[in-house]
Parts: sequence; structure tokens; C-alpha cells
Amino acid sequence: MSLMAGVLAIALMAPAPIVPEYVALGDSYASGAGAGSYVDGSCRRSSNAYPALRGKDFLSFRFVACTGATTKSVTSQVKAITPATTLVTITIGGNDLGFVDVMTTCTLNGDRSCEKRVAKARGFTRDQLPARLDATYAAIRNAAPRAELVVLGYPRLFTPNDKCRTLSKRKRQALNDAADELSEVTAAAAKRAGARYVDVREAFADHGVCSGEPWINALVSPTQDSYHPAKAGQFAYFEALTG
Repeated sequence: MSLMAGVLAIALMAPAPIVPEYVALGDSYASGAGAGSYVDGSCRRSSNAYPALRGKDFLSFRFVACTGATTKSVTSQVKAITPATTLVTITIGGNDLGFVDVMTTCTLNGDRSCEKRVAKARGFTRDQLPARLDATYAAIRNAAPRAELVVLGYPRLFTPNDKCRTLSKRKRQALNDAADELSEVTAAAAKRAGARYVDVREAFADHGVCSGEPWINALVSPTQDSYHPAKAGQFAYFEALTG
């Protein structure tokens, strides 16, 4: 056998190299609702979303995050993971505790009604969300045991001492406190799963809904984009992910 033939034979026997593949899972905060430039209307996937920005560095990119997703429905997104997947990112959990209903209640009702609904959401966050997150991350691990799993959290919606006309200080404080608890619970679940947790609260600290330079939309039309990161907010997510 010639030297060239031997080299060729060895090359054919060697396993094919894994093509770097990124799969982006999650809800509206991952799909980019609120950031404009939508490439998918029903899921509100945005070309400005942090997964779309990160995906430019990969040979294969599967963007399946969808607005409205919960830890239960995200299991269908996990099917997009393949043996070639090397990175999985996810933002999930907000819809499980009723993010839309919480914001609707706090926008349309008084302080006490808002605080009561937020308290209910926080109870769910403590008592039921941990097991749901554990199951979600375990499903991802089973589908991609060698891939890096990165869990990105949610920001506080409001900057302290800002001047919001639509929501009182009591409401804003209650919502920020709930965001802190959600972040702590999610971080703990990510740690249990051996995932990297990306906390974006400090990145958004001076850029809340009513700040001088907001990175989160206020109450806008269409309403499903309300209280979601705008283009600048998604870029902040991207920087936190890659930083």
C-alpha cells in the first residue's frame, strides 16, 4: 500500500468531525419579542434577538425559541437538538408563573391587587418552578449530553427611583422583587444541572422601562411586545452571553 493510500484509509476510518451547532430554546425573551425585525410572526423570532446574534458564529444554527413557551411546551423545542449540537441556550420560566397575567393585573388594577397577584407568582416560583426547571434542563442534557448548556435569566423591569406614570412605586418594587426571586431560583436550578447561568439584572440596572435610556419596552402596541427587551436590550443579552 502506498503512503497516500494508507493516509486515505486512515482518514476514511476516522470519525467525521462534529460541525459546531447552536440550538436556541425558550420563550419570548429568547425569541426576541419586542426587538422588531421579526423573521417569524407567530413566534416573534427577531433577527435582533440574542440567539440570532450569537448564531452568526456557528456553521449550523437552529432558532426554535417561541413566544408563550413554558417549561412544558419547550419540550417540543428540545427535539431540534441533534448529536452535532455543541451549544444550547434557554430562557424559560416566566410564562409558567403567569407573566402576562401578572403584568395585566398590575397595569389595570391598584397596588393591593398587583401585590396579591405578584405574591401568588412568587409562591409558584418557590414551590413549583424548581422541579419544572430541573425536568427541562434534564431533557436538554439527555438530548445533548456533551453540549454546553447556558441558562439566561430575566432582568428587573424597573430602575429604582425612576418616574413611571403607568405603574406606582409599590407595584414596581413588587415586580422587581419577584424578578430577583425568579433569578435566584433559576440560578440554583442551572447549577444543579451543571449549566452556566447568565444573570442579566445588573446589565439592565440603569435601563429599566421608565429610565432615561430604556432597554425594555413600556406598554406598547402590539401589546405582546410590552415589557420585553427592545433591540438594545437583546444586544445586552448577547454581550452578557458572550462576555
